[in-house]
Amino acid sequence: MNYLISRLENGVTVATAAMPHMESVTVGIWVGVGGRHEPESLCGISHFIEHMVFKGTRRRTAAEISQAVEGIGGYLNAFTSEENTCYFAKASHDHFDDVLDVLADMYVEPLFAAGDVEKERSVIKEELAMYLDQPQHHVQELLSATLWPNQPLGRSLTGTLQSLDAIRRQHIVEYKRRKYIARNTIIAAAGRCEHARVVASVERLLRAIRSGPAPRFQPARNGHSGPRITLHKRETEQTHLAMGFHSCSRVSPHRFKLKLLSVVLGENMSSRLFQVIRERHGLAYSVQTSTSYFADSGAFIVSAGLDRKQLSKTLRLVLSELGKIARKPPSESELRRAKDYAVGQMKLSLESTTNQMMWVGEHLLGYGEIHDPNDIIRQVEAVTAEDLSREARALFQERDLSFALVGPIEERKTVESLLRIP
Repeated sequence: MNYLISRLENGVTVATAAMPHMESVTVGIWVGVGGRHEPESLCGISHFIEHMVFKGTRRRTAAEISQAVEGIGGYLNAFTSEENTCYFAKASHDHFDDVLDVLADMYVEPLFAAGDVEKERSVIKEELAMYLDQPQHHVQELLSATLWPNQPLGRSLTGTLQSLDAIRRQHIVEYKRRKYIARNTIIAAAGRCEHARVVASVERLLRAIRSGPAPRFQPARNGHSGPRITLHKRETEQTHLAMGFHSCSRVSPHRFKLKLLSVVLGENMSSRLFQVIRERHGLAYSVQTSTSYFADSGAFIVSAGLDRKQLSKTLRLVLSELGKIARKPPSESELRRAKDYAVGQMKLSLESTTNQMMWVGEHLLGYGEIHDPNDIIRQVEAVTAEDLSREARALFQERDLSFALVGPIEERKTVESLLRIP
């Protein structure tokens, strides 16, 4: 890929990934602020701001914002994560100026009208209720709170009913003024685009972004003295479980080993947990592993949805597989399949202009540079079978196990007795 990066005089970074063979271009405005930058009293304010910039600017109503992009056959969206917020749009490359103008207008001059704040507060409460109605989502939030109790990483990105009620218009205006500053703003474009043209357009539209210190966050606290368990009783058809272990940060070279460990254990239908839990024993429809990384911490996660009666057997089998890979490295053929899967999925993903834009923004905010995918491949290829066992032995420790469950739960002591890694 031809990645080019420029820094404007005001501190804004502009980066492009040229894909001249594509018809589309995806443009994103990234801000290095998210849920873990928030005080507890304003939990959810980053996500609230993300919603509010769509509600109107000095030049456009909410309807005109969506019409300006959808009316040219484009797509407009946004998301908030623990450390970043991103506003992005995709359209035909000949509408690049149109989508950048809309995004810049939303970023620079949102109205934050008092009436819209009140309406959107109700909308976000409905979003919160929707997530709580989805036990597979709810259990992941409970797991985060269990992994990182009483700290920002463990809080809901959506906020709580109490924090949402406490957020006022003046909080939103002041929070955006202090956190949305030039040095933590990145404009990323991928697709059929020319770097010089992108830079010139950004200079014209975003020169007014103020300077200031980059937002800071509270360091993660990972200490455990034994398994942590959160049980949420609820009459659901399935019991949903999630277990997690603290892992490395996004800058650690161990992340490549953990990625392959996750692929071997549970990222596809060929994985050990899928084959054992679903195919061999028929205990669950859904079982998978995943990894998450932050600036100073991370987690390795196993999750599943199953019949309550199968909880004991499923947990024993899951924990048995974690113990097995810690004791014995995978075969060379299994490792080869995992590497080919990880590399193949990355290559397929990067064929998309949207995913290329995500790659650029996430890397610049997370690493300060854009990693060449070929460098990633080389580091994946360097991982050995013994590396995976060594990582599993260090990672899968009962004292560092966090566990969350949503459903018609068993007695707490019963669950505690099951959390043993052989």
